[in-house]
Amino acid sequence: MKGITVTLALFFLVLVPLNSNAQRIVSDSVVGAVWFGVQYGANFSEGDLKDRFGFLNHIGIFAGYKTHRNWVYGLDANFIFGSDSSVKITGIFDNLRDSKGNISDVNGDVAVVRSMPRGLHVNGEIGKVFPVLSPNPNSGIYVRAGVGWLIHKIRIETQDHVVPQLELDYRKGYDRLTSGLNTSQFLGYAFMADQGAVNFYAGFYAQQGFTYNRRTLFFDQPEAEVSTDTRVDIQYGLRVGWMIPIYKRKPQEFYFN
Repeated sequence: MKGITVTLALFFLVLVPLNSNAQRIVSDSVVGAVWFGVQYGANFSEGDLKDRFGFLNHIGIFAGYKTHRNWVYGLDANFIFGSDSSVKITGIFDNLRDSKGNISDVNGDVAVVRSMPRGLHVNGEIGKVFPVLSPNPNSGIYVRAGVGWLIHKIRIETQDHVVPQLELDYRKGYDRLTSGLNTSQFLGYAFMADQGAVNFYAGFYAQQGFTYNRRTLFFDQPEAEVSTDTRVDIQYGLRVGWMIPIYKRKPQEFYFN
């Protein structure tokens, strides 16, 4: 998370000055512009994903271009994360616990083991802004759809402890790594200010992952066959994003020799 925060901060430092130097009034006509958006999503899990995870956060970026006809083309990428309580699978480490229910580290001390949802999805997107209930032709109902790739797993952390059964490649037997094709849809509202930095989009978001288990054995269920069937991992919720439009420099009206 620290690395993501630093990366987003650098984008702000670079793009905000660019935007401030390239402002233009958008109240009279549809304008083409590079769109860069930083976004957050609050999502619930359904389908096969509901058996593994509950509430999930998305934080990411959208980078693309809005044409003079209000079509939007771009790339959407989001980091998926959640807390320990978001993991629905129970008893995943029971085979490592002693008679008192504790997991011991290499020194025989009680280890603290955490398991949290982690994932990433990247989609190519196409959308359109319909200037309905809008203050200018560049704002209005915003619809978008995409297709790409989804990957998710359980992140296992042993903090400052070393638990041999959960280190290095052994974690792969518990992490439920899953990946596959992903589709997404967004329906909301996009607002581009006539002038200034108040540019945003917000609305309802949904995605469907057609994924497969990428591990052939679960260490907590060694006798059970790992399913090779297609999973349908559904997420839905609300998404909000702050946009930084970057316009082409307007031609000068007067030239001097």
